Amino acid sequence: MADLGAQIAANETGVQEVRKMLAHFGFDVVQAYMRHVQDNAEESVRRVLDVLKDGEFTYPLDNGSRIQVKITVDKQAREATIDFTGTSPQDRGNYNAPTAVCKAAVLYVFRTLVEDEIPLNEGCLKPLKLKIPERSMISPVYPAAVISGNTEVSQCITDALYGALGVLASAQGTMNNFVYGNEQYQNYETICGGTGAGPDHDGTSAVHSHMTNTRMTDPEVLEWRFPVRLETFRIRHGSGGAGRHRGGDGVVRRMRFLEPMTATILSLHRATDPYGLDGGAPGQRGRNSVLRADGSVDELKGSDETEMQAGDAFVIETPGGGGYGLAAERAEAAE
Repeated sequence: MADLGAQIAANETGVQEVRKMLAHFGFDVVQAYMRHVQDNAEESVRRVLDVLKDGEFTYPLDNGSRIQVKITVDKQAREATIDFTGTSPQDRGNYNAPTAVCKAAVLYVFRTLVEDEIPLNEGCLKPLKLKIPERSMISPVYPAAVISGNTEVSQCITDALYGALGVLASAQGTMNNFVYGNEQYQNYETICGGTGAGPDHDGTSAVHSHMTNTRMTDPEVLEWRFPVRLETFRIRHGSGGAGRHRGGDGVVRRMRFLEPMTATILSLHRATDPYGLDGGAPGQRGRNSVLRADGSVDELKGSDETEMQAGDAFVIETPGGGGYGLAAERAEAAE
């Protein structure tokens, strides 16, 4: 209900700001500039399409589903068709994304290819024709669950598009959603990882990527408000894929619980590799585990739940990004 209230408030704020603009500049001027902003974005994306090539990519998920995408560029019309035919049917679990999330991922990817400073807007989509199969995991129908849509599946769509375009290796491809609590305390955090390398740059370590643009609670505040101790939060050195340009490294986060709680993890790339491109090595997979107070270790799946007792520690190792190009070329360049 709080999320819905926030959405209503955000829309109302937008309404008020548009009304202020109309009152100050007049309807004709505001409408003309709105058209100009979209026309500029449209032309910016068309210039990107002028230099892109056709491509296709299959992106596997840990649960056996896949996202299939084929990008066909019409140079004469300066348009592109993004066809997701072949993507898996809607998932019986919650790895589904509403069509709006798929469209947002396409918009995001092509906006990142535009070097000019333009505002994100609908004009970016005008040169793009989308084919999204109905009742697929990226266009599900009721009663499909979609809690993983904006957090996990959106990342898969994004990395599938970058793979088809051949411009960026896979990022960590997950938000590493970590939820824990009991009757008194509840907390939800997302955890950073590595980004993919490109043809002219290394990936970045220990950052949120693509749709994972969230903040974490400071360790001091976390330990003050919750009965937990953050024992480790460091870069997972060497987890990025090797290549002419290396993928960014993931992180290791270990949290010890001081009283019983239920802990849930929702994450990907625990059973599949964050892909490399052009001969680059994949990033390392993530790993979830619990160090029990008696010294035993419980290995967890990518999507899992467990009961934490006082003295138990939850360990999350996030994936690294994929590398780009052959690692031997990096060595040669260093000589």
